[in-house]
Amino acid sequence: MDNRKGFHQSLEELQRDLLRMGVMVEEAIFLAVKSLAKLDGVIAQQVIAGDEAVNEMMVDIESSCLRLLALQQPMASDLRVIGTAMKIVTDLERIGDHAVDIAKTTLRLEGEQLLKPLVDTPRMADMTKDMLRDALNAYVKKDLEIARGLEQKDDAVDKLFKQIFLELEELMKSDPTHVHQAILLLLVCRMLERIADHATNIGEWVIYMLTGERQELNH
Repeated sequence: MDNRKGFHQSLEELQRDLLRMGVMVEEAIFLAVKSLAKLDGVIAQQVIAGDEAVNEMMVDIESSCLRLLALQQPMASDLRVIGTAMKIVTDLERIGDHAVDIAKTTLRLEGEQLLKPLVDTPRMADMTKDMLRDALNAYVKKDLEIARGLEQKDDAVDKLFKQIFLELEELMKSDPTHVHQAILLLLVCRMLERIADHATNIGEWVIYMLTGERQELNH
């Protein structure tokens, strides 16, 4: 096998690993918000325990990137692909951390009753998972249109966050006993907003990878 063919196979394997890590953190988001909606401490602990595997995956992918840089002679375009992978893996790891923080919020609320059934928060989580899938697809498919489409989706997440903020603010004003739980739920939505920001970051890195130019998608 010639070196160039071997390099491209290694690059494809790197991308598959990134997608696998993306699936792991997407599942963590889903389970974390599910644990909150059900106030289920068992599911929350599952998310917290699973974070170690996400961190290990990050180390493995970073090591793969460094090996490709050290042992191969990547061209300029390949260098951007590898460099982007190293940026993406950092964003994925931070998304995993936010999922853990949401799970920890579940544990803080365990034994209480939710102020009202969660509807908008799971919807916000679904929107962030959709953004994450788009961001990773844009990377693997080298698709500028998908990457740039993240800006509009991020705006929709921000809009929903503001709506939830106003609703929780009204709950706190109407009954001071709701303040503690409302603040925690607001923090959860802030974490989901940050997850959307990380997905947008990935989109920005994909645009840089493909064009060599930085474009701000998150205003």
